[in-house]
Order: sequence, then structure tokens, then C-alpha cells
Amino acid sequence: MDWMDTIFVLFLFALTLAFLWERSNFWKSSSRRFPPGPCPLPLIGNLHLLDLKRPYRTMLKLSKQYGPVFSIQLGFQKTVVLAGYKTMKEALVNQTHAFPNKAVIPVFDEFHHGHGIVFSNGENWKVMRRFAISTLRDYGMGKKTVENRIVEECSFLIKKFESFKGKPFDINTIMNAAPANVIVTILLGKRYEYEDPTFIRLLNLVKENFRLFGKPSVRLYNTFPALGFFFGGRKTVLKNRDELFAFIQATFIEHLKELDVNDQRSFIDTFLIQQQEEKNKEQNNRFFHNENLKSIVANLFGAAVETTSSTLRWSMLFMMKYPEIQRKVQDEMTKVIGSAQPRIEHRAKLPYTDAVIHEVQRFANIAPTTLPHLTTAGITLGDYFIPKGTNVTPFLYSVLYDESEWEKPFKFYPEHFLDSEGRFVKRDAFLPFSAGRRVCVGETLAKMELFLFFANLLQRFTFQPAPGMSKEDLDLTPAVAITLSPMPYSLCALPRS
Repeated sequence: MDWMDTIFVLFLFALTLAFLWERSNFWKSSSRRFPPGPCPLPLIGNLHLLDLKRPYRTMLKLSKQYGPVFSIQLGFQKTVVLAGYKTMKEALVNQTHAFPNKAVIPVFDEFHHGHGIVFSNGENWKVMRRFAISTLRDYGMGKKTVENRIVEECSFLIKKFESFKGKPFDINTIMNAAPANVIVTILLGKRYEYEDPTFIRLLNLVKENFRLFGKPSVRLYNTFPALGFFFGGRKTVLKNRDELFAFIQATFIEHLKELDVNDQRSFIDTFLIQQQEEKNKEQNNRFFHNENLKSIVANLFGAAVETTSSTLRWSMLFMMKYPEIQRKVQDEMTKVIGSAQPRIEHRAKLPYTDAVIHEVQRFANIAPTTLPHLTTAGITLGDYFIPKGTNVTPFLYSVLYDESEWEKPFKFYPEHFLDSEGRFVKRDAFLPFSAGRRVCVGETLAKMELFLFFANLLQRFTFQPAPGMSKEDLDLTPAVAITLSPMPYSLCALPRS
């Protein structure tokens, strides 16, 4: 037997052991009422069943087949999926103690190495999250200060729309830039012109990485990290990460030159001052180090660029697709506030407008799944037991489209958020920012931005498809990415008299 034959025999032996190991775990899990799911194949698990471009479609089918708590295996990793509002609430809210940590996902682990907020765990996550929330509040999140920043950015955005004089233009970069500028003024203490090449480059880096995170090659890398050299998408993600982090590092080095504890101009300034204070403590700067600073700035900037801007782009697309809804929003604003610039104080007086914004978030379903959690204790959900150390994926798509919670889940229907008298009503199953301990840090800021940008734009413009297109031609199929953003499109912004 030559060495090639020996390698082949060893490979078959390893394959057999892997198969027996999976079968053993499967029956062990079954005996403890582990959530059901499709039978995995050796090595690949259920990978053959997964729509790698849009995995939420597969999860939706499996939830109908196996119920609201089911399992799926990718490679050797078995994951429990939570579907539907009642299941999500029971797990993330009622048993939140078991879900404090995020699971380790290879590409994100390489990207941040456990730093920042979104991909960190334990004490680092607690300290960084607490610092971020406190500092964002200090810089006006949820207050008049940040409202004024957003309203000012609305004025810049309106001028940009006006410059096209009703002719069609690509909305993608512009709508990324506007909400990004709001968070940039907090993080860096400055704003950028929409045409600034550095700003455009930063926006494109974030946008490309969100797209690559959802690519089949990166999803396969997360399943089989040992074969990373086969998957080019991962290399591009890390290359983009390095460029973004280099910009952040150069920025905070500049801030260090003029740092003044009595004149803190930005989030970065506040972090650097805290960093200097920590140097004198016994902890020896466990948390307030440069790697955490780069990651936390990237977390906040990336979320603002992708999620808020995608929701706003969906809102413009829906207004063109459903012009009768667009007219009702405009009629309400004309009747209630006239030519006054929309402010947060007007939201309670504009129930239909508020309902439309909420329905955009529900129907667009920007984050169909959250990043997997890792259970730190065994828990029982319904008839099933989920052991400690299990990856658990909250399936938000199934919550925002839950047929037992929404009257017309697969239709764009603002009345989901209105009572019989036209008053705005909150819905328990409205969870676009997830729930529990890992709920989105920027939820308050995002809600304020969505209302102010949407209301200001609808007050000033009527949106129509580009010439030669009808509303029926508008494609609502989301692009392939880790979030569900609309395909690139052009529109006409016609000034309202």
C-alpha cells in the first residue's frame, strides 16, 4: 500500500468516525428532547438544504415543518432556531439570563477578535456597552441635541435632492451618507460633504462588507473555517477591515493631539480620556484600549450606514410602489403641521405617518436573523431542552411576519399600527431591533432618524419611478447581503408646491 492509499484509508476512517459521532450526538440529543430538525448528512450536516444566498427562506420552511423551536446542523455545528413572537419572547425576555453571549462566528471573530460591542462577550461586552450607551446619551441620543443634528442633516439631504431638479438619480450613496453623517458627528465631531472621497470610501467599505458577510463563500467559511484559503470573500472582508481600522486609528491619533478633558468634542475624545484615566488603575487598561476603540467605532458606524440607510431606501421604494399611501402621509402632514418642519414633537400628532414608518421596518425586515447567541445555561422551551453551550439563532423574520400576530403579514399594510379610530398603537411583536439583553444599542437614535428623515422628505417631495418605469416594474426582491437591503434603484424627487 503506497502513501496515497494510506491517506485515502485514513480519510475514510475519519469520515466514518465523524458520521458515528454525529449519530451518537443526535440520539443523545433526542433522548433529552432536543429540538427536532432535518437529519444531517456526514460532514456537511444540513448544508445541502440551505439557501446560502437567502437562508431565511430555508428557515421559514423548516419552521413550518418542525415548529417554532427546531434545529439545523451546518457542518459539525448544531444550531437551534427560535421562530415566532411567543417563542422569541419566552427565550430572550423571560429567560434572558441564559442568552448573555453571542456565539463565535469565524469571520466576525477574525474581524473584531472579541472587541467592541456587537461581537464581544462577558465583562468586555458589559463595560463597552455601558460606556457606549452612557456616552451616546451625553452627546444627545434621545434628546433635543441629537434631534437638532438630524434636522440639520435633513436640510442638507433636501438640498441634495433638489439639485436633481426632478430628474432621476441613484439614491443609494446619498441615503447611506445622510444617517452616517449623524453618527459621524457624534463619533468624530465633524460631518462630511456627500461628495467627499474619504467619506464615500468609508461608506463603500462598510457596504461591501455587509454584502460579503451574506455571500455563500463567507457563509461556507463560517461552517468550515479550516478551509478558509478556498474562500476569497473572507480575504476581502479583512482587507476592508484593515483599511477602516487604519482610518479610525489615524483619526484618534489626531484627536489625541488636542485632547482636553474640559472640552470633549466627540465619542472618540471621551473614550481617549477614559483610556488615560484607566492607565492609572490596577486593571492596567483591561477595556479602554485601542482595539476596543476601533471596534466600537466600527460597530456604531456600520450599523448607522447599513441598517438605518437601508430602511430609508426601502421607505422611498415603498412610497413609489404604493403612491396612495404616499399621498395619505403627505395629506396628514399638510393638515396637521402645514409647512412647519417636522420635529419629534409632531410624531404623536401624525399617527398615519408613524404607522407607515413602523410598517416599513416590519415589512422590509432588515435583519431576518440576529447573530446567534450562545446559551450559558440549559433551558427548557416548550417541549424541548436546549443544553448549555448551544448556538441559538433568533429568527426575527418569523416574528415580523408571524401570521398569528399580524392581520396581513405578507402585505404592506400600515393599518397594522392603527386602531379603528386611526390612532397609533404599539404592537408587541414589533421587534426589528431584537429583544432581551443584546437588543440594539442604537435603537433610540435609529427611531428618531427614521421619523425625521422620512417625514422631512415626504413633506418636501413626491417620489416617482424613473421615466419608462411604472410602480409594477419596481422590484421588492432584497439584495444578497447579511441584511435585507433593496436592490439599487433610481427615483425622481418631484418638489411639492
